[in-house]
This record gives sequence, C-alpha cells and structure tokens, in this order.
Amino acid sequence: MSYQGKKLINDPNDVVTEFIEGLVETYPGLQFLDGFPQIKVVLRADVLRTANDKVAVISGGGSGHEPAQSGYVGAGMLTAAICGDVFTSPPVNSILAGIRAVTGPKGCLLIVTNYTGDRLNFGLAAEQAKSEGYKVEMVIVGDDCALPPPRGVAGRRGLAGTILVNKVAGAAADAGLSLADVAAEAKRASEMVGTMGVALSICTLPGQVTSDRLGPGLMELGLGIHGEPGAAVADIQPVDVVVSHVLKQILSTETQYVPITRGSRVVLMINGLGATPIMELMIAARKAVPELQLEYGLAVDRVYTGSFMTSLDMAGFSITVMKAEPAILQRLDAPTKAPYWPVAAEGDRPPAKIPVPVPPSSSSRNNEAFTRPQELNEQGCILEAAIQAAANEIINLRDELNEWDSKSGDGDCGTTMYRGAAAVLEDMKKW
Repeated sequence: MSYQGKKLINDPNDVVTEFIEGLVETYPGLQFLDGFPQIKVVLRADVLRTANDKVAVISGGGSGHEPAQSGYVGAGMLTAAICGDVFTSPPVNSILAGIRAVTGPKGCLLIVTNYTGDRLNFGLAAEQAKSEGYKVEMVIVGDDCALPPPRGVAGRRGLAGTILVNKVAGAAADAGLSLADVAAEAKRASEMVGTMGVALSICTLPGQVTSDRLGPGLMELGLGIHGEPGAAVADIQPVDVVVSHVLKQILSTETQYVPITRGSRVVLMINGLGATPIMELMIAARKAVPELQLEYGLAVDRVYTGSFMTSLDMAGFSITVMKAEPAILQRLDAPTKAPYWPVAAEGDRPPAKIPVPVPPSSSSRNNEAFTRPQELNEQGCILEAAIQAAANEIINLRDELNEWDSKSGDGDCGTTMYRGAAAVLEDMKKW
C-alpha cells in the first residue's frame, strides 16, 4: 500500500536548510556558513580557522538522521558537521568549505560513515584540501553487525556507533593531541564498536510517497538507516526476545565483529530510530544491561539511551556495544558542549534498586489489628463475596470503561480500575 506521508514542513526541498536555521537559533554556540542551498555546514561559533590551535574534527553525511551529525557540534566533540540533502551525501564543495572554515595549523580529522557516496565525496574533498596545504586525515566507521562478513569492497555500514567515535575523537582533539594521535584514537574506537538495528516501519521521506513493505505484524532485523532492506523480516516479538537476538548477533564469536570477550568492560547505546518512544527504549535498556552482565559476563560501564542517529520517522531502535578501554572511557566522560550528547550518563553505577522505606510508626501490634480472623462471621462472608463480585465486574468492564473515557478523557479509566480491582483480589488471597 502506498500513501503520502504527513510532515509538518514547508517546501520539501528546504527541509535541511530550514532545520539548520532552527538549530542555530536554538543553540547560540552554533553557526552555519552562508552558502545555502549548495553549502550546508554547521560549525562551532567559538572556532575561527586562523585562531584554531587544536585539531578540527569534522563529520557529516546525508540529513534525516538528526541529531546526527550537526547536533554533536560543540567544544569537546565535533568542530563542524557537513549536511547533505536527505539521505544524500554532501557534495565535495560543501565538505571542502567546512574544512577551510575550521582547520588551523594542526589540521583536521574527517570521520566518515561507510557509505559509497560519503567515502567518495569526503575522500575527494580531503585530497583537494591537502593540495591546498591543509593537513587532513580520514577515519571510516563501519559498525554494522547485521549482515555476514562482507566479501566485497563495500564493507559494513556506518551506524550509531559513529556517534561514540565522534566523541572519542572530539575529546582527544580538545585535549590538544596531534592530528596523528587524534586519528589513531578515532580509528581504535571504530574497531571496538558494533551495532545492529530493528525496525517496525519504513521511514517517510519529505514530499514522497512511501510504501510500507513490512505491513502489520512484521519487523525487519538489520534494516539500514536509509531504509535499506535488512537481514531478515520476521513476526513482531516481545522486546526482550528482540534485544537478546540483537546482542547475540553483535557479540557473535563466529563473525567476531567486535573484540569483546567474557570479562570485558563495555559501553551500551540504545538508539531510537526516530519514532520510538523513550518508554520503549528504556524497556530495551532494562533488558540489555542484565543480559550483557549475566549472559555474556561483561561489565557495563556506561549506558546511553535516547535518539542519537535516527532515520526520519522510522519506528525501531538500534543497539550499540563498544569495548570500554580505559582511554575510550576517559574520552566519553570528558566534558562537551555538543547540545545532543547525553548528560548524566558518566560515573560509577550504584545498585539499580534499593528497599522501600518502612514507616517509622509501624509496629507488630498495628499489623496484628489487620490480621484476618480464622473464621468469618455471616456478615464478613457477605462482605467478602460482595467485594469479589464488584472487583470481577470492574475487570470485565475494562474495555467498555476505556471506550467511554476516551470520548471525554485520556481513555485509561478502565485500565486504571482494572489494576485496582486485580490488586484487591490478589490482596484478598493473603488474608
């Protein structure tokens, strides 16, 4: 079935430039080059090429993956982000403009996701910049673990693990390291990370008709962030089952995509693909952390949960696991002003749960007052039967009450009363 996607936009051809304008209006630490529509570059407002005494870190690619990459421009992360049109690699002249705008004497590092267009255009821009006297290095990130090990030249696709590589490189540059050392740390980080995604729907491109090839009741494993077909289509499963499958694929000893073995320390990223509620992402995180600990014998040092590299309005998530070597962890914890890097994720992990406080006034004497007598009298039996009948009737009316409530409220009256009635019946079993 084909349909016209609904979008809150103006002209579909202007979505990227208007996004950039809104981004810099929101965050005063960001600017963009005045070269629309061909040149779409977001850069740090506090960095001038002539005064930049640190390595510039530049990333980019097709738009539609926001907040990647422009949302990660800021001190301690990216110096600039080059934005292409939606799902389209940025042109060489735009990349070259970004290099010229922020690169000082120490040079710049280009972090590029492993897609043919990105590699080609960033590579050409790097060579031209070198011919102009700039020091340029490039690191390719391919963290996809969905497909079998490639036999051709394309290799693994670049996914959400790129965000972690950006952070490592940005922190290394901010620490004053040389271009060679920043590039080495970024390359090392790219070799430590693996990602796999699962989608419930295909994304809708602005102004285009979209065909939902999945249909109801199906999900796609290993779907690409541009809507490319994945490794398999399957019936939708509970999220715990999906998380287990994805982790098994990433940590497979057969493919050996990541050098993670029992006893390793890791970083976990649960990444929403654009239309997945935070609630569902947290449910996935709740499953992934103990599974990594208990099933794979890994220490989980950091957990980042949110939407970091999306695919427009695609429903689904990806899971990224990175080996947390001490140097990598130090870079991830380093401060940054990038607006979309997650805060409050660093530091040691205390126990996830603690006991519920007991009221200080409670006593065994008070508890005894609520103890059920060994045998109910006639009135007690009547009351018990009435409570059970009322609770069961409420349970039976759940859907009808929800329907009534949806006409004037939020449609949860029946569900709320159902839970209360079920709790009453369960509690009565204890007396």
